[in-house]
Amino acid sequence: MKVIMHWKYKTSRKPSADFTSDWLDAGSALIIADDLEKTGRLKDVEFKDDFDTTWTKKELKKLLTVVEEEPQDVTIFFDGGYQKDQKTAGIGVAIYYRQGKKHFRNRSNVKLEQLESNNEAEYAAFYEALNRMEDLGVHHQSCSFKGDSLVVLNQLSGDWPCMEETLNKWLDRIEAKLEKMKIIPVYKPISRKENQEADRLATLALQGESIFSNLEIIDQRSRNSDESEKNI
Repeated sequence: MKVIMHWKYKTSRKPSADFTSDWLDAGSALIIADDLEKTGRLKDVEFKDDFDTTWTKKELKKLLTVVEEEPQDVTIFFDGGYQKDQKTAGIGVAIYYRQGKKHFRNRSNVKLEQLESNNEAEYAAFYEALNRMEDLGVHHQSCSFKGDSLVVLNQLSGDWPCMEETLNKWLDRIEAKLEKMKIIPVYKPISRKENQEADRLATLALQGESIFSNLEIIDQRSRNSDESEKNI
């Protein structure tokens, strides 16, 4: 959870001033607030989150206690593959998140019938990612969505128009789901090489191999290593 700190510097004999921080991890913001309080000059501190909700220090501490075991720092990789002659799609999703002090990787894929294009397969993969996030209990936070489909990411962000009726239906479903889950999406286009994990999952779905796993990551340096690929 990220917040912005607002506080007033004030003493009885010196001028006062208002200060605003950059975006901070909520836990770090509380540590900074505690340190500033020791000076005796910190007044009227408040914290504002991504949804423009304002919290007092006491409220923020209580909130962090409540959400401590919920998924945080969520990054999603998605990809869709399409076989035009069979109108069959394979979609792959890899979700990385932190829960407490532990880090996890959730992988899944699905084979779909009767889709019309590769772009629709990419939209379906994005929507499937939201379903998996909902199952994990992800809500009320910013999440980073990474994929190699410029069409999907730029249309979802509003940078490109969406003129196809079929894709517009997927776009509407996705926006409704994001609103329901109170997710603020951050769209990050990446290369196919960077998206090879989700691509591999989509390919396996087309080949009829179903994958679903949720594993704790012991060594994050192996996240994209060859060894991690063997665990698919």
